[in-house]
Amino acid sequence: MRTYQRTSAMTVTVTIVALLALVFIGWRLASRRQSLPCPVWLRWLVELDNPFTKTNRALEILSHLDLHPGMSVLDMGCGPGRLTLPAAAQVGSEGLVLAVDIQAGMLSRVKEKEKAARAGLNTIQTLQAGAGDGKLGNSRFDRALLVTVLGEIPDCETALRELYTALKPGGLLSVTEVIFDPHFQRQTTVRNIAQRCGFREQALFGNRIAYTLLFRKQPGIPEDPATRQNL
Repeated sequence: MRTYQRTSAMTVTVTIVALLALVFIGWRLASRRQSLPCPVWLRWLVELDNPFTKTNRALEILSHLDLHPGMSVLDMGCGPGRLTLPAAAQVGSEGLVLAVDIQAGMLSRVKEKEKAARAGLNTIQTLQAGAGDGKLGNSRFDRALLVTVLGEIPDCETALRELYTALKPGGLLSVTEVIFDPHFQRQTTVRNIAQRCGFREQALFGNRIAYTLLFRKQPGIPEDPATRQNL
């Protein structure tokens, strides 16, 4: 009887793992044809930290940003809020985290998690928008996060220009990419786009297949690319 139960449990486990693999492969193949954000019904895939890489864990990413109470943080492409809530905890009730996502279902999940965690409704705000839509304003944020999001954006350069404008002078942009993501972007690609938008690289954490790049908005540098080129 016990042998049968063990065999049944193993069969169920293998079946679940196989289904998860099929779902991931299907999403990856579809994403190669066009930029597809993680569907809301698959949010559980990005809800928890990746157990296979330390680089992509929420607290690891945030540890490089030197967050303090009262800071303003932009979580672009926040998904279900894996980084939104711990960032809100670090900036405190006097700070702000703006969680931005193109999918209303993801933002609803952020609100659910914030309510369950009692993180304080005044700390987290949500905005349904795409990167590059021009809805972020000027010089509002001390820090901006792009975690396995860049490859989902149809016009990456327009999006990073908007983030450059939205950051305060001296503000930091954190870009994290992991090879497991269907839209993985190489370091050279990220560097080239960021530099064209005016950012200056500050630090690299990780390796070629799982990394975080930090870029700074330089104080006193014009935000208009054409103006910068004429300097």
